[in-house]
Amino acid sequence: MRICFIGDSFVNGTGDPECLGWTGRICVAAQKQGYDVTYYNLGVRRETSADIKARWLQEVSCRLSPADDGRVVFSFGTNDTTIETDKTRIDFVESTENTRQILQVARQKFPVLMVGAPPIIDAEQNARTARLLEQFEQICLATNIHYLDIFAPLQKSQTWLQEVADYDGAHPRAAGYQEIANLVQNWSGWQSWLT
Repeated sequence: MRICFIGDSFVNGTGDPECLGWTGRICVAAQKQGYDVTYYNLGVRRETSADIKARWLQEVSCRLSPADDGRVVFSFGTNDTTIETDKTRIDFVESTENTRQILQVARQKFPVLMVGAPPIIDAEQNARTARLLEQFEQICLATNIHYLDIFAPLQKSQTWLQEVADYDGAHPRAAGYQEIANLVQNWSGWQSWLT
């Protein structure tokens, strides 16, 4: 099984001194369970849905041939809702449409999962991100793609909140990424790929 993880700094694992993030951790766990996984981390810091829309298919196509058991996991959203020059980096409607187009194309070519974005320390941005993630979840429902909400459980995780606060206000360290990994590993969408 070859899996491409596409997204932003949270997919990249920024801040993790072990350089695994949540994506590396779930693939390590899958390997230990006996699954033959080739893992491609295609997370890029500061990327928005527009950036991901522009690059994802070419990057995935270089790594997943039609002969492979190729799969794709998307996770993004926080950078779309970041305020720069008095407005969000990506307009709400544009972000929603970018995501719809990404997922519609992806599901025609590969098995696809989507993991939501996590909360950060900025309460106002979290409100914007939560609103956007509700739209992402609706798109996934409409396109029959499994969606995992990590935002709500991480808002209640003292480990996540403390690590983000202690580091840079957005990214955790190793234990925070393990929190995401635990959520993904216990999710029926991910488990369905490992059976």
